[in-house]
Order: sequence, then C-alpha cells, then structure tokens
Amino acid sequence: MSTAEAFSAPSRRAATYADLEAVNPHLVAEIVDGELVTYPRPVPKHAAAASSLGMELGDAFQRARSGPGGWIILDEPELHLGPDVVVPDLAGWRRERLSGAGDTAFLKIAPNWVCEVLSPSTERYDRGSKRRIYAEAGVSHMWFLDPRAEFLETFILTDGRWFVGPTFDNETEVKAEPFDAISFPLTILWPLDPAETNDTKNAQ
Repeated sequence: MSTAEAFSAPSRRAATYADLEAVNPHLVAEIVDGELVTYPRPVPKHAAAASSLGMELGDAFQRARSGPGGWIILDEPELHLGPDVVVPDLAGWRRERLSGAGDTAFLKIAPNWVCEVLSPSTERYDRGSKRRIYAEAGVSHMWFLDPRAEFLETFILTDGRWFVGPTFDNETEVKAEPFDAISFPLTILWPLDPAETNDTKNAQ
C-alpha cells in the first residue's frame, strides 16, 4: 500500500451507546476500546459459579450475616468507565461510595472489586483490554474465576499496575483481599458438579 493510500484509508467508526442498545437482548454487549463486543449468555456452570460466589460474598459483606458487611455486590452491572462500557460478572463497592448513585441503568462509579468468570468467548477480553480498563479506572482488586479449570486467581492494583495475589484450587480454602475477613472452600462454587458418593469415597 502506498503512503497516499494509507492516509486515505477510512478510519473505523467507534461504536456508540446506540449500537450497544440495538444488540439482541440474549447477548451480553460491551464497548471496549471503541469496539462493540458481544458474547453469548454463559453456560450453566459459569452462571452457577458466579451466582454461588455472589451469594457467599453477599451474605457476609452485604447482608452482614456471616461477615462484617459494608459492601454492595451486584451481578453483571453495566459500568461506564470513561469511553468504555463493560459488564463484569460481579462487582463490589464499599457501601458509602454508592449512596445516592441514582436511578440510571448503569453506573459511572468504578467498583472497588470486580470478578470475571472466564469462558472461551470472554477470556481474551477479560485478560487483555478489560484488565487494563479496570486498572485505569482505579479498581483496586480483581478476581478471575475459571469454572473449567476450577481455579481462582486474584490481583491487587498497586501504583496503577496489577500484581498477582493468592491463587486457589479445590484443595485450598479461599481467603483473599478484599474479602479476607471470611474463608470458604472453592468447591461450593461448583454446585453442578456430580456429588461425590460413598462408593467413590471408599474407592479412594
């Protein structure tokens, strides 16, 4: 391509919120770096993992029944972080930061914590562009939950960069910032896994 052709090539139009609103409601839609990105709704194991984690943390940190309270935890909130529109699987705010948040269908207040439940259709964006967007917005803690590998990774933002925190599998009790006031087994996040029978236990 000649220099003249390169300069005359049309630039890609940035996606708008109207583009996002026009997406089929059976899809999850985001605007990431000016690109409209759509994903299918999660498979049951993915959805069950997100719901189970939300219930565990919500009981302790939102309802203050098994923990200290002081948080608001939402499933799939629509976040407007600068020009980007992202939908984490779970997000949490210190309660005082969401007081008087308003009645809009989206939030412009960056959460204190996000959790992305990884899937084949989302992992590239979760680990790439969205990871950077959350850092730029000042989200202080990020978790990646992988239902396929049954594994949890945690990250802490320090001086604008993500640093790896503790990681957990089915053999280790989860106790991680910012929710380290409680601990729980990772296995409770996989309620659709086949139940272990007495015959299975005896065979081990």
